[in-house]
Amino acid sequence: MIPVFRPSYDERELSAVREVFESAWIGLGPRTKVFEERFAEFVSAPFAVALNSATAGLHIGLKLLEVEGAEVITTPMTFVSTNHAILYNNAKPVFADIEEDTLNIRADEIERLITKDTRAVVVVHYGGLPCDMDAIRSITEPKGIPVLEDAAHACGAEYKGRKIGSISEITVFSFHAVKNLATGDGGMLTCLDGGLKERADRLRWLGINKGTWNRSSGKAYSWEYGVEEVGFKYHMNDITAAIGLVQLEKLPWTNKRRREISQMYDDALGRISWIELPPKRDYAKSAHHNYVIKVPEKVRDRFIEYMGENGIACGMHYVPNHLYDIYKEYYRKLPIAERVWKRLVTLPLFPDMTDEEFNYIVDTIKSFSNLV
Repeated sequence: MIPVFRPSYDERELSAVREVFESAWIGLGPRTKVFEERFAEFVSAPFAVALNSATAGLHIGLKLLEVEGAEVITTPMTFVSTNHAILYNNAKPVFADIEEDTLNIRADEIERLITKDTRAVVVVHYGGLPCDMDAIRSITEPKGIPVLEDAAHACGAEYKGRKIGSISEITVFSFHAVKNLATGDGGMLTCLDGGLKERADRLRWLGINKGTWNRSSGKAYSWEYGVEEVGFKYHMNDITAAIGLVQLEKLPWTNKRRREISQMYDDALGRISWIELPPKRDYAKSAHHNYVIKVPEKVRDRFIEYMGENGIACGMHYVPNHLYDIYKEYYRKLPIAERVWKRLVTLPLFPDMTDEEFNYIVDTIKSFSNLV
């Protein structure tokens, strides 16, 4: 079965993990610190905090923005962790509709939904294609409303020449096994304010003000620390960070390969009348996390089934979150999201895809044309 996603690993990741094992320090330690520094440099952010998941980053990020009891404008077109994090913070998700082509949140919807109770806006760069951040921030900045960017799909993406991670108050990245930078699990929070960084460091480690590595790096182990608030067990460890350092080094090449495969799909599928290709934007350089086509609603499920019967896994990202039972309380009619999701199909896209695999995928898609 050709998978939808596959991480790109080799001996370098194994060697990096072996070094951590040999060091006998595998928890939150020196490699995590180096990973934070190099990642911050890569995205041109002043601060980065390494975590055990992007979900943890979203939870902490919204806590840093003090959204409890308030409204957070958000998108329905995302993995549920984006909006669960709003609920974790005892805040109210206010769902905005999306652009029909990019599937990103609509700036005009954000403007329309802002109230006196709006405390933050969450945007998701769907598929790795950045939202129009100037349009969004021109609405939020005059009102003093911070933006949290969910960049789970957008590691290495750029908006008008600026790396995603350096634009808004807080940005959160995912290093889950299927992501562009894959460590098995893990995440990173970047921010522009040193005070937010210091608090995020505490929140990821149960509210403790000194990490174990910091207390071990002197001549003698110091057991003393303070606990300043209720935090969480959300920190990264040095095994994950070691993999992340190798993956970060590879990222320019793996993202370049993703762009190449995406262009190959565009060239091969562009003349098939029943397929709508992913859009491009002049202002954005996509990370090409996934390749999502739109097909007629009446054949979508049969198409996915047909591809599976021929040894090709396809996905569907996502069911709009406001349609899930857990979000019934926050439901509002979103015509575009409720229409377009029924047409979405995620085709396989991963850096190590062979030409043989690619050609087989395209030939199989073309063979389905007789059934449309």
